[in-house]
Amino acid sequence: MFLFQGNKTDMVAAGDAMPGRDQPIPTAKTHFLSGLPLKSPVPEGMAQAMFGMGCFWGVERLFWQVPGVWLTMVGYAGGYTPNPTYEEVCTGQTGHNEVVRLIFDPDRASYDDLLRVFWEGHDPTQGMGQGNDMGTQYRSGIYVFCDEQRVAAERSMAEFAPLLAGAGYGEVTTEIVAAPELFFAEDYHQQYLAKNPGGYCGIGGTGVSCPIATRLS
Repeated sequence: MFLFQGNKTDMVAAGDAMPGRDQPIPTAKTHFLSGLPLKSPVPEGMAQAMFGMGCFWGVERLFWQVPGVWLTMVGYAGGYTPNPTYEEVCTGQTGHNEVVRLIFDPDRASYDDLLRVFWEGHDPTQGMGQGNDMGTQYRSGIYVFCDEQRVAAERSMAEFAPLLAGAGYGEVTTEIVAAPELFFAEDYHQQYLAKNPGGYCGIGGTGVSCPIATRLS
């Protein structure tokens, strides 16, 4: 049993976070769909990206379906607890977000392509939650690996926010920060909806089209 105090939609302070552990928790060795090593290095000519947009089961499926995405993986990032378990993250006392990290071929899927999937695939105005899932682990986030990604992310948010407001949505609450360390989630979370096609998916878009012009249009 994990005991916690306060509201899971309030970000835990660093000094109050769970202590975690020194060693990584076990995870899958290979990607369920491709058979590639889950912890593959980024091949020459490819790039990486990381997003949080609600329950990572549905988010990962969105991205592995994008042509040009070579590898996807889910984990916990953006908090304070080293090597957390899913149960610990769910208490709200680690500060982590459920995220998807992906490796992609920029010649087939540009970063703008991925940003469009991100913005249209969830509601970025919900704050600490997504759909019926509430808590800091479900917050909207773009975790950038370089200055070019940060510029593209901030530009896309500036373009999309007025369209959301015009459709009756509130302020965009997406955090755009440097990519933190990824702690891999447990084996059963990796490619969960490929292993369980009828499983739960709590994400859904707003129906507002993102104005980014991409190859996926």
